[in-house]
Amino acid sequence: MHSTLIVYSSTDGHTKSICNRISNSLDKNNETEIVSLDDATKLDLSTYNKIIIGASIRYGKHSKKLYKFIRLNKSVLDQKQSVFFSVNVVARKLKKDTPETNPYIKKFLKISNWRPKKIGVFAGRVDYPNYGFLDKYVIKFIMFLTNGPTDTSQSYEFTDWSKVDEFAKELG
Repeated sequence: MHSTLIVYSSTDGHTKSICNRISNSLDKNNETEIVSLDDATKLDLSTYNKIIIGASIRYGKHSKKLYKFIRLNKSVLDQKQSVFFSVNVVARKLKKDTPETNPYIKKFLKISNWRPKKIGVFAGRVDYPNYGFLDKYVIKFIMFLTNGPTDTSQSYEFTDWSKVDEFAKELG
């Protein structure tokens, strides 16, 4: 039996939903555990065969805790079958929806100095009704600048779930 750890860093919960989808698509011979980034800091990563880390973008950045986690665990991550994926709304755009073309993946690889064995990027969700006042209007302004949806009465999911499923199948 193989063991897989899936770690998520999520602001609004969408990255965790993607992690759940990946977990459900993995080979049934995998024993899978899904934990938040905060909980993952308490685990012995060396006991897992595969480590998948999924992280969302908020205001153009991955969490500082994510970079710290990777820095502290880089030697173990380098020895394992390690996987990283980013969830961001920029990935809704053609030519920004692959690891090679997504600006947040490029920035992540440069800052983290980590080279996962596999990398993915998925378009996220804009969930205006569930945002606080400040987040709602800052994100609305960002969407306006990037030709995205600005009706704050609605949620917009850009995730291509078939792409998530294909990514998971490739992981085994």
